[in-house]
Amino acid sequence: MKTKLSGRELLIIGMMLFGLFFGAGNLIFPVFLGQQAGHHVWTAVIGLLLTGIGLPLLGVAGIGLTRSEGVFDLATKVNRPFAYVFTILLYLTIGPFFALPRLATTSFQIGLAPFTSQGAQPAVLAIFSVIFFFTAWWLARNPGKLMVYVGKWLTPTFLILLGILLLAAFIKPMGGFAAAARGTYITEPILSGFTEGYNTMDALASLAFGIVIINSIRALGVTEPGQIARDVIKGGTISIVLMGLIYTLLALMGTMSVGQFSPAANGGITLAQVAAHYFGTFGNALLALIVIIACLKTAIGLISAFGDTLHEMFPRVPYAALIAAASILPCLFANVGLTKLITYSTPVLMFLYPLAIVLIFLAVLSPILGTSRWLFGTSTLITLIPAIFSAVAALPANLQQTGWGHAIVSLNNRLPFAAAGFSWVVPALLAIALGWLLGRLFDKSVG
Repeated sequence: MKTKLSGRELLIIGMMLFGLFFGAGNLIFPVFLGQQAGHHVWTAVIGLLLTGIGLPLLGVAGIGLTRSEGVFDLATKVNRPFAYVFTILLYLTIGPFFALPRLATTSFQIGLAPFTSQGAQPAVLAIFSVIFFFTAWWLARNPGKLMVYVGKWLTPTFLILLGILLLAAFIKPMGGFAAAARGTYITEPILSGFTEGYNTMDALASLAFGIVIINSIRALGVTEPGQIARDVIKGGTISIVLMGLIYTLLALMGTMSVGQFSPAANGGITLAQVAAHYFGTFGNALLALIVIIACLKTAIGLISAFGDTLHEMFPRVPYAALIAAASILPCLFANVGLTKLITYSTPVLMFLYPLAIVLIFLAVLSPILGTSRWLFGTSTLITLIPAIFSAVAALPANLQQTGWGHAIVSLNNRLPFAAAGFSWVVPALLAIALGWLLGRLFDKSVG
């Protein structure tokens, strides 16, 4: 029996985890942030990194520190009903309803749309979606091969191709870093960057991919829970450092692009413009490969994680049936359009993120605070209320104007930091303190 992973194996695990994380949002949102932040880009990047890499690292660490088998196991520390609802909602969000469709849509819009006439795009997108999700499903059928498919093949290829584009952007920059900031980046660049990091969904993905990385470490021969926890954290650190570097470079490239192009509706459009600027028609082909590989490897991981977790929760449902559903549904939803998908996903993310962040912090602080059900239950229950408020406040304006919508938004706006989208923070901190005190008073098992 192996006692720990070798340096080479840790690198492969780290590269695999990076590959699973780095998909559609990780490419388009940093570029969009760079365009919007302008001369505040460095400050905004700090906020982006806090959610874009800080929270995912804490999520991976939390799974390791609590020695949980995955997000469902971790969420049961609140209670089993919450664990079922939260886990299912999380996997539907980062799986077939939002994140997975976005992977195919982003691949098409950035990579193939420039080669397709406007009238033919709906039909070509439909065909591409079928090919994309069939390939992802095919490679996800054997979870034990993810280290090979993602860690050894797809991720190194992706890094080489992306490196070519980034190198061109910094050798011959399109502009400087003096562009005017836009929107909330004018006055609150750090908080705006922090919120933009929500859209990458990586904090949620860190919980979802926990089961994948744990199973991969076990497949390499490490079975002792404590060592698995340490290797999970080490592998997570490798992936997060790499993600942080690339996020920063993409954001800077987005800011420099304002010297040549007007700010676009999303970062995918800007990436296509930048690639064409430097490499012409070849640039479109290069970007097509970058985006399709980036999105494909993440799709493989999400489909596999969806199948693994839900099969453990509902053993009677075969893994094969679950990954089939996780491939067919997003194939249909992918044809909604990238900008619409982002709009629809935002309220759900604003609801899930507070709950996920609280769960992550409780997991990371478990060596200090313990794992009392009073702590986990109280913290989650109280955070649930402002999480609902945040979700309603992120709905389209027409829905906010309804009677109940207006009342909830009004309540949300009275909470501290509501203007920046963080109305849940103060209630959550108070809930954690209250939960810890209740645990000390009533749970004799807490030392």
